[in-house]
Amino acid sequence: MKGIKKAIQCLKDNKSFVITSHTNLEGDALGSELAFWKLLKAMGKHAVIINEDIPPCNYTFLPHILRIKKFKKNMSNTRCDCFVLLDCSNLERCGKVASISRNAKSILNIDHHISNEMFGDVNWVDSSASCCAEMIYNLYKRLRLPLNRDIATFLYTGLLTDTGSFRYTNTTSLTHKIASELLKYDLRVAWIYKQVYENISFEDMRLLIKALSFIRRDDSGRIAWVKIRRGLLKNIDIRLDLAEEVLSFARAIKGTEVSILFKESLKNKDEVRVNLRSSGRVDVNKVASFFGGGGHKTASGATVKGDIETVSRQVLSKIRETLQ
Repeated sequence: MKGIKKAIQCLKDNKSFVITSHTNLEGDALGSELAFWKLLKAMGKHAVIINEDIPPCNYTFLPHILRIKKFKKNMSNTRCDCFVLLDCSNLERCGKVASISRNAKSILNIDHHISNEMFGDVNWVDSSASCCAEMIYNLYKRLRLPLNRDIATFLYTGLLTDTGSFRYTNTTSLTHKIASELLKYDLRVAWIYKQVYENISFEDMRLLIKALSFIRRDDSGRIAWVKIRRGLLKNIDIRLDLAEEVLSFARAIKGTEVSILFKESLKNKDEVRVNLRSSGRVDVNKVASFFGGGGHKTASGATVKGDIETVSRQVLSKIRETLQ
């Protein structure tokens, strides 16, 4: 636990903090940010959360969500003692917000991805943790700071989403132990679940149905994938995490060991976002790393240069090679 000791010392040594996380925000990133912000406030520190993206609509139920600021160009000049990245495997994952790090005296990197590049001045990386929220919970315990219903909501949301509702292989006995303690704060667990997973608009559901019509699998039945072209997404205000929704259906197909989503970038015509999920046998972090990405053994991603047909052939070939 050497990393957590250095992280705590970093918190004590600095007065002002900018907190951020990766682009394409989800429950663990947002829950960790808000819980960490509360922790710093309890320590008497000055802290602000700045992200490149706005929170998806299914997370607007989180208390103090409006405290999170969307990055603007003039924010590049923001000064702080410590620039904190949560749930990011590298500095580039937080997008344009990374520019603020140049004005900071130090960078604190708190993450649970096995592919983390140890880019901080202080690095606390624990790949055995189920999620970043679990690590923030440990900070509260080490610092002997009290929890309350809001903080428990932040942390529980992180646990819930990054473990796939406690179904993924990163779920441990400690994960359940932490969840059990958080439930003591009168959490509305059914309501939280509904806000996160059962809050899809009719328009988004129709889009999801269209996307799922493109699902394919190989002859062995072990690989399932979906290709989403920019024409499907152009001029559409997407309010749900299309990647997670599509992948959850692909991985549910009997016999599937690896599920993949190939999505053409709306910003860059020669880029494809690749999201990979594994049932456990295939280490998709190694596959993603081969293409310049990373993540976890069972959940990883990469942004790959090229057209969607070429990229999909390359990725599928690498996965087939791994399955042999």
